[in-house]
Amino acid sequence: MSVDAVLFDLDGTLVDSAPDLVGVLNRLLAEERRPPIPYAIARNAVSDGAAGLIRLGFGHDLSADRFEALRQRFLELYAKGVCVNSRLFISLDDIIASTSNNAWGVVTNKPHAFTEPLLARLGLAGACRCVVGGDRLPQRKPHPAPLLLAAEELGVEAERCAYVGDAPRDIEAGRAAGMVTIAAAYGYIRPTEDVEAWGADHVVRRPSELRSVLRALSTGAE
Repeated sequence: MSVDAVLFDLDGTLVDSAPDLVGVLNRLLAEERRPPIPYAIARNAVSDGAAGLIRLGFGHDLSADRFEALRQRFLELYAKGVCVNSRLFISLDDIIASTSNNAWGVVTNKPHAFTEPLLARLGLAGACRCVVGGDRLPQRKPHPAPLLLAAEELGVEAERCAYVGDAPRDIEAGRAAGMVTIAAAYGYIRPTEDVEAWGADHVVRRPSELRSVLRALSTGAE
């Protein structure tokens, strides 16, 4: 069976947003008179969202009130610079342009309030046929509900969709939804993680490899 639509995770898969998110973390750390986190370390925590970055910078023993105050300040800072240095991963813009009938979308745990401005600044808001942010449904990935909603909005059966993501929860959600799963090993992945162990149908090590995988899937060659 061929794949007729492609869905992407956002941070670390479709967009390299780490420069802005790590920058926000280090501004927050500076406000709290703490040393910055090296970019190479913080980059790999970006897929864990604001919560993961805060725990990286401030530790895991924060009180609930302290954690929430830091999270709110992080989001406030990020809202002011959601797309300063964020960019599409190399060649993904060409891949998107070649999708059949422009049938592609985004499914992310990132809140809608940050997802839409980021896509707009990157010039994708009009081209993306569906966007399911982390707060559109009560469920979030790894639950399959957001992916199933995206397939419904695209008008494509779930089993004829491919989902591309850079975290185990992405592959888990895609498999649960009955979609073809593609692990983006170029994303925000710690060196100790074994991407092959996630159980994805395909693993791509570079963004440019997606083109051939998607082309084969679209023709039913794989």
